[in-house]
Amino acid sequence: MRIVFVASEGVPYSKTGGLADVVGALPKALAGLGFDVEVLLPRYRMTKPGRAIPSMQSVTLPLASGYRYASIQEGGEAHGVHAYLVDLPSYFNREGLYQEKGQDYPDNAERFAAFSLAALEFVKRAATPPDILHCHDWQTALVPIYLRNLYAEDGFLSRTSVVFTVHNLGYQGLFPPHILPHISLHAGLFTIDALEYYGKVNFLKGGIVFSDFVTTVSRKYAEEIQTPEYGCGLEGVLKSHADRLQGILNGVDYDAWDPATDKLLPANYTPENLEGKKACKKALLEKMGVQALVLSRPVIGIVSRFAAQKGFDLIADIAERLAELDLTIVALGTGEPVYEELFRTMAAKYPGKFLVKVAYDNTLAHQIEAGADMFLMPSRYEPCGLNQIYSMKYGTVPIVRATGGLDDTIEPYDGKTGTGFKFSEYSAPALFKVIHQALEAFRQPKAWQRLMLTGMRKDFSWTSSAKQYAKIYQTLSKEKSKSKPATEAAGS
Repeated sequence: MRIVFVASEGVPYSKTGGLADVVGALPKALAGLGFDVEVLLPRYRMTKPGRAIPSMQSVTLPLASGYRYASIQEGGEAHGVHAYLVDLPSYFNREGLYQEKGQDYPDNAERFAAFSLAALEFVKRAATPPDILHCHDWQTALVPIYLRNLYAEDGFLSRTSVVFTVHNLGYQGLFPPHILPHISLHAGLFTIDALEYYGKVNFLKGGIVFSDFVTTVSRKYAEEIQTPEYGCGLEGVLKSHADRLQGILNGVDYDAWDPATDKLLPANYTPENLEGKKACKKALLEKMGVQALVLSRPVIGIVSRFAAQKGFDLIADIAERLAELDLTIVALGTGEPVYEELFRTMAAKYPGKFLVKVAYDNTLAHQIEAGADMFLMPSRYEPCGLNQIYSMKYGTVPIVRATGGLDDTIEPYDGKTGTGFKFSEYSAPALFKVIHQALEAFRQPKAWQRLMLTGMRKDFSWTSSAKQYAKIYQTLSKEKSKSKPATEAAGS
């Protein structure tokens, strides 16, 4: 069975968030199950050029705003997965993937329309059609929209099914309706049953409506997004498609995230020998500019986008109270200016208590996971989350809000069993209370070590998740094989 992943980012070629980790790891797990898997990505400025494919030097993209020509390059092969890169310099040779200086690129609709068309033209040039196109988030939601409309009479793709994964419902790809003719879509699609959403064109909605199956990245999040609180205005659409909606928890690529083998750490360690974790804590504090004189003081790590969605409004409300406690907070990330400034201010006001780096630094992210004692994720909503899973593997106890994947993955500590600390009510007092509970538990070294070891021995590898996706692919393939190709149906 041939599976083609179409995504706007994927490691090791490009990354802004967790989507890239999934696109880098899930295909590898599927290839391990025997699937023929390919990945198609844009070639951004940050992406090294691939090897030219003579037959794909000039792929014509039928955009109504004017023909564009893309070349498709071979990015490489690893673990049985072939990667291909769509080279469209006028759209993708830019500083950022989706935005620059905090502002979305004004031509994002055209950029990802061109990429989606390139994906379909790419698969059409193969000897056999793909069984599954697996698309991700609003940036590739146009693939199923085009497939069911612009390519509706294309017999070659008539038995190709689309699986569409929503990684974060909050990002929907909203554009004015006049964009439709510019991206080769007819005005008849601007209806409540298709792309219309409160007077705008909604790419994500179209991806949900026109795909054969929709997944999201945890069981709890699949339930939550069918409610007004978490549905971001699409809860009705999702409820109407509930029979083909499933939450599948993201896995973790333990090749990249394992303290026993992590080359980015100053010392490695295992559940059987934790000495290296102490060395990592000392090195982390020294790297952040303070002498690690008191290793007994708990360190709480944060690696996150600094945003209200991630619970930073709650952190802001209790920041002064946290400064009074016997702890150190080490934070890494970028995001909303108000929260970047909050951490800079707290670091200046309370040196040694608040340590911050406003940037993206993959090495430091690994070192925080290893060097911290606890990891804080008080998200308002969290589709899956990966850092809480990394944290458990690294013996760093998660403190999370019970939402989405955080709720699915963390078992609350009751003094004897569990893997972390959870709170339900989205409020500053509830967050402060659960942090205080974690600090109290930290003062009992033997019990704390048992808690650490329980988390370290959990297995969230991709194999289980990949098998769930495989079942969906196989079901869709069987359904398509029973139906007639579009060319036959048209002539019958």
